[in-house]
Amino acid sequence: MDGKYKEIAEELFCRSLAESEMRTAPYEFPEESPIEQLEERRQRLERQISQDVKLEPDILLRAKQDFLKVDSAADLQLFKEQSEDLVDHVPKDRDALLEREFQRVTISGEEKCGVPFTDLLDAAKSVVKALFLREKYMGLSLQSFCKTTARYLQELSEKPLETRGYEEVPETPVAADAPVHPPFAEQHPYEKCDPQTMPADLGFGLKMVDGVVHVYTKQDPTDKSTELDLPYPDLQEFIADMNFLMALIINGPIKSFCYRRLQYLSSKFQMHVLLNEMKELAAQKKVPHRDFYNIRKVDTHIHASSCMNQKHLLRFIKRAMKKHLDEIVHVEKGKEQTLKEVFETMNLTAYDLSVDTLDVHADRNTFHRFDKFNAKYNPIGESILREIFIKTDNRVSGKYFAHIIKEVMSDLEESKYQNAELRLSIYGRSRDEWDKLACWAVNHRVHSNNVRWLVQVPRLFDVYRTKKQLANFQEMLENIFLPLYEATIHPAQHPELHLFLEHVDGFDSVDDESKPEHHIFNLDSPLPGNWVEEDNPPYSYYLYYMYANMTVLNHLRRKRGFHTFVLRPHCGEAGPIHHLVSGFMVSENISHGLLLRKAPVLQYLYYLAQIGIAMSPLSNNSLFLSYHRNPLPEYLSRGLMVSLSTDDPLQFHFTKVSCWGGHHRPPTPPEPPWGSHHGHGTGAWRKKRAVGCGGCWRPRAGGKKLGPPPSSLGGWVLRLCPPGAADGGVQHRHAGLEAELLRHVRAGPQQRPHERLLPQGEELLAGPPLPEGGPGGQ
Repeated sequence: MDGKYKEIAEELFCRSLAESEMRTAPYEFPEESPIEQLEERRQRLERQISQDVKLEPDILLRAKQDFLKVDSAADLQLFKEQSEDLVDHVPKDRDALLEREFQRVTISGEEKCGVPFTDLLDAAKSVVKALFLREKYMGLSLQSFCKTTARYLQELSEKPLETRGYEEVPETPVAADAPVHPPFAEQHPYEKCDPQTMPADLGFGLKMVDGVVHVYTKQDPTDKSTELDLPYPDLQEFIADMNFLMALIINGPIKSFCYRRLQYLSSKFQMHVLLNEMKELAAQKKVPHRDFYNIRKVDTHIHASSCMNQKHLLRFIKRAMKKHLDEIVHVEKGKEQTLKEVFETMNLTAYDLSVDTLDVHADRNTFHRFDKFNAKYNPIGESILREIFIKTDNRVSGKYFAHIIKEVMSDLEESKYQNAELRLSIYGRSRDEWDKLACWAVNHRVHSNNVRWLVQVPRLFDVYRTKKQLANFQEMLENIFLPLYEATIHPAQHPELHLFLEHVDGFDSVDDESKPEHHIFNLDSPLPGNWVEEDNPPYSYYLYYMYANMTVLNHLRRKRGFHTFVLRPHCGEAGPIHHLVSGFMVSENISHGLLLRKAPVLQYLYYLAQIGIAMSPLSNNSLFLSYHRNPLPEYLSRGLMVSLSTDDPLQFHFTKVSCWGGHHRPPTPPEPPWGSHHGHGTGAWRKKRAVGCGGCWRPRAGGKKLGPPPSSLGGWVLRLCPPGAADGGVQHRHAGLEAELLRHVRAGPQQRPHERLLPQGEELLAGPPLPEGGPGGQ
């Protein structure tokens, strides 16, 4: 028995020894050439090559052959040509050199997609139909659609590309003498709030019918002959399109096809990294002046009520307790209370307060507990302090909240290269919410050239209905949208709101997606005027009516020459998959998108349509998904348009730009929350700065997802972000997207984007017959 134990022990020992040897490199460098010296020599060579100096071709050739192991005659000949190009100093030759410098992988043979040709045809027909659907809804609402995808879909459409309805942001060429910073206006945008200088009143009438606002040329909305022809999606058509996509994402062969394509894209990216990592790193080092810290970074998902970190909020509260102790800040049961009295009821002084006492940081108790996470918005667990310090509508008219937001804005302006899209809330409980919010922004002059606004609508109808604050769902929609229509038709009647809307990008829909939905959105669902139940409408119900009213509003604002809005909801963080289906149809961009990892068809469609996804791994780590399981690096490698966002720095982050006051300002500002987020990702996922996928690609995607172009900020973000990302990575992603689109276009159906796609039983995914001559129609 002892001998048997000995054999087992020796076997285990040998196995562990073998594993330890496998963890080390299977080769060794000779002592006279340690790896440190080789790396140093390699870096010297890279710096030498990157400089635009006239070098001897023979020296370069020997160095290239020695360090980069060039063996074949073809490679030597190619390098000779590259050396000659370096000496000539011709810009167009440099472009050609760049194309040849980065290695590419091509797949040859007839069966390139790895699936039977019939499966490719069926999948291509369905995928192209889905892309046409998204193009239709983006065009109807005047939101943007990926230009590359639109160009390939044009080959299957008889409708000219120039007549499509969706918004296209023109790419501004960068002039040689362009200033580094955008030319902001010297006058404050809220300086002149004079109703007499605002556009004239159109005298239109408004009426909400079945949950959608209708506009009439006369004040009397009973005369239907005066109704303006402002398009919006038909409810029956929307549900039919949604049913088509629902059937598409559960189709077995198509799921297998999309999964294989996504795996192929991941593998292709890994091959790209293997071949071009060092070259891209060298190319990125050649970019003058720009690095991770001074490229434009845009946080497209951050809530205004939690845009500060906990230390910032603590210092602000202590400062307010010292300077404004006798100010009346709250009314309790008809009795006014000063700030001193509020804290006396809590038995607290400024000395007692600390970050731990504040208790606003998310911890392990918030995981899958959205109710506990929402409670973290209450400093010291007191909703009174939340109302006083981080609300816009309170006894002090939101003065404290305005001051702390302006401090955050000042930090962003000081850092120069950081921009944010802060979310403010409109609840839909009363008609005057919009005017109060606009007065808060204008009166306190809460504005920065580094900040845009997004308005979020919490899905809390069930709460309001239970408290008898609303009679039906249509009343909530009226409270949200009718003030916007009135400010568009008669700006002088809502002067503050008119000015405020000039800096609002769009709408967001927020709440806990994991809450169970007791209704299925179909033609049998009650219309908003008849929804009087205390149950909450489903997610797609909210999104459809927000989208429909925003669409009509966008067309009305376009007629007036005002900028339009976009829809960017929280989508796919938790809950059912069909949330992502609704997001695919009606949203320009989404936030989170975690559930795409479970739906290969939707993930592939989001990739082909290049839908922006603002991801927040630190937020997800505290709520729904641990950090190391986050799909962000996987999405990134496959080519989805993802960007990092902070979500709630108050709950998830410890750092910020700088809010040090007086003479205690440090010489170097601390790391911003966005940079902290990137640092976590770089360490956890071992991502490089280069490879077209690191610190500069994500800011570039964030810049692309910035709001519409009335602000001069958007153009500068798009113009100054690309130099930070290595050209090889950009070329790799663009070429991969075009190859995927070309495959589907050649095999896809001849389907116009404006045609309605209705499910037809078993033929739902079959599509129309191919044109004569095969999949290419030749």
